[in-house]
Amino acid sequence: MTSPVRVFAPASVSNLGPGFDVLGLAVERPGDVVEAECSSGPGLEILEITGDGGQLSRDAARNVAGVAAASVLAALRARGLATPPVLPGVRLRVHKQMPLASGLGSSAASSVAGAMAVNELFGAPLSKHELLPHALAGERAAAGFGHADNAAPCLLGGIVLIRGYEPLDVLQLPVPPALRVVVVHPHARVETSRARALLRGYGFPIEQAVANLGNLGAFVAALYRNDLELLGRAVEDRMVEPLRTPLIPGYLEVKQAASRAGALGCSISGSGPSVFALAADDGTAETVAGAMRRAFLDAAGLDSEAYIGPVNAAGAKRVARCA
Repeated sequence: MTSPVRVFAPASVSNLGPGFDVLGLAVERPGDVVEAECSSGPGLEILEITGDGGQLSRDAARNVAGVAAASVLAALRARGLATPPVLPGVRLRVHKQMPLASGLGSSAASSVAGAMAVNELFGAPLSKHELLPHALAGERAAAGFGHADNAAPCLLGGIVLIRGYEPLDVLQLPVPPALRVVVVHPHARVETSRARALLRGYGFPIEQAVANLGNLGAFVAALYRNDLELLGRAVEDRMVEPLRTPLIPGYLEVKQAASRAGALGCSISGSGPSVFALAADDGTAETVAGAMRRAFLDAAGLDSEAYIGPVNAAGAKRVARCA
């Protein structure tokens, strides 16, 4: 019988200012862990979920990790790619190590970890790029759509650009070596469905669209030129950020505090309420994180956690099991 496996999938920051639904990057932490083991019975079941406060379903058909894992299992069976050739059933344990509705790609992390854990359990016959559509099946179960701006960086690592979906075309972009990412998560929630509802049917003036297109191009150019100053100037969203700002208590004060503390740029992480900033070195990143946390507390009375580090180049990975 195949030995059990354990996979870690990191949090991610999407949009990155002007790149709504098309830009994302992976961070070092936090993240989710999914353990997978074979079972004698057919199908897939979730034995345990920890860290969710009882909010997530253990029904594999209603849990994003279960949906993504089942998608991979079905593909392996259909294509005869796994060892052993006749696949047994699979049992999962899902360990949530990041907050829900945080703007950090929580559902993407669980989806990616579930998909990759089943693949690893049977000898990793699928590449990471081949796993991405299965992870997106989990994302669709969570939100009704399968945008890849969280799942792709979570799975592949680095900074990614989603060029299109038919066919799925994911481009990995250069990561400046000195770049540091600060993510501050206040103790608040913003449901993705609510944040997206603000945009439904909204007509953006052409001037706002042109501004975002310019910043998106500048963002990509800055990565290729290793130009952190330009990168910071490009982290500007004239379209979505103004609509979502009221959902995040104290956001404008936090953004101003990040700028004063030396951030290259600052914006909303995904749907929020987490806020990210970019910095040019570790010391500045620490200073920016402290200023952002104080601003959340002073402006909105919100405690928060900060995650600081380089862009996660590895993405999801198999890790050693805990003793």
